[in-house]
Amino acid sequence: MSSLHRFLHLSAIAILWLPAPSTTAADGAKVRRPAAWADLRQQVPVAGDVRAGQARSTVCAACHGPQGLAIAPNFPNLAGQAATYLYVQLKSFRSGQRSDPIMSGQAAALSDADMRNLAVYYASLPAKPPGRVEAASRGGQLFLGGDPARGIPPCQACHGPTGHGPRTYPSDAPQPPWSTFPRLHGLSAIYVTKALHDFRNGARSGTSNALIMHGVAQTLDDADMQALSNYIATQ
Repeated sequence: MSSLHRFLHLSAIAILWLPAPSTTAADGAKVRRPAAWADLRQQVPVAGDVRAGQARSTVCAACHGPQGLAIAPNFPNLAGQAATYLYVQLKSFRSGQRSDPIMSGQAAALSDADMRNLAVYYASLPAKPPGRVEAASRGGQLFLGGDPARGIPPCQACHGPTGHGPRTYPSDAPQPPWSTFPRLHGLSAIYVTKALHDFRNGARSGTSNALIMHGVAQTLDDADMQALSNYIATQ
């Protein structure tokens, strides 16, 4: 591991296990969240023009489908994602913080208004219907409870118990209807596995979310990643 990767790894782990706000999961249990969660949540909610976003989305449909549901498992679903999350990702692609052979070029042609309009448009679309999950599976155990003995935090701490993103907040904090953490529900196992590998090896970096996920992915082996990916795909 290079000195840079080691620094990122230790920094992300420190962020993950600092005292953090907690929330109540579906089963009533308290779930600890990363300390950075509260900071990310203070970003200003994204506003835009849904109709303008729909008109601008024509080219996006080639990969993400006409209703924001991916046409192939190597692409993510965009329908129902939080507008703030989508806007931050588009900005990351345009700035070069996040790199992708397709998206980097697409984002380079977008204005700030375009990105906002696309974000609110895809956020307005209905998400993929829920599937039948197996909470008792290895993936379900990691997603819902993590593995404290190995330093693996539960995914639901940021992504919610059903993978729909955080929907409850500390009682003493604002409760905005948006999030900078993505909806994982319904993403394909192929896409999630690649994303986790990219976080682990540093190929996906540059944002606060990526810093957190780099630390998380360092605690996962290949079998863990596959188990989580299979579980998320059924949500």
